[in-house]
Amino acid sequence: MEMNNTIFTDPALLAEISRYTRVKHIPKDSVLMSPGDKVVFVPIVQSGVLRILRQNPDGKEIFLYHLYPGQTCALAINCCQSQKKSSVKAVAEDDTDVLLVPVDMVEQWMKYPEWKTFINSTYSNRFSELIEVIDLVAFNNMDKQVLHYLNERAKAANSSTLFITHQQIADELHTHREAISRLLRTMEDKDIVKLGRNTIEIL
Repeated sequence: MEMNNTIFTDPALLAEISRYTRVKHIPKDSVLMSPGDKVVFVPIVQSGVLRILRQNPDGKEIFLYHLYPGQTCALAINCCQSQKKSSVKAVAEDDTDVLLVPVDMVEQWMKYPEWKTFINSTYSNRFSELIEVIDLVAFNNMDKQVLHYLNERAKAANSSTLFITHQQIADELHTHREAISRLLRTMEDKDIVKLGRNTIEIL
């Protein structure tokens, strides 16, 4: 299976990747993985962007981080290694292709230094992003959380204009739509954003 050559160069590892993996296309806004799903593969993004969300039993969600080409999900790796079901929801931010690595291979390929480095750096990078999310929730006002969320979505969309509703933002930040609408209007008054019909432009 074709692999992003910027990630791995070891011929033996690439041969195993070609033999055991496959590429899956996920259309924009489609769900790749949901909480409670049995984790049978670890996704490595080839093109596009995945949005990773935490979801509680009531269906309320909170945005965690994005996965870009060449990146994978540390939480999916952890679930497959501990034989637990998925604890996150993965949604395609745009049309996205992912390389599906069978869970059995994740541990077997640790004999390859490149793969081991890739997995370890994944844990390190995702841990840093989760700490940032926790800090935003615990120590900052909601306006900073909203701005961080909008900036991350804009980065993933590669556009300063987001086609998104106030309700969607509220759902993914686990808060009320009215609070988000008030904050966005305040941010508009401060020339931080420009609001339109289901659009938000980051100024």
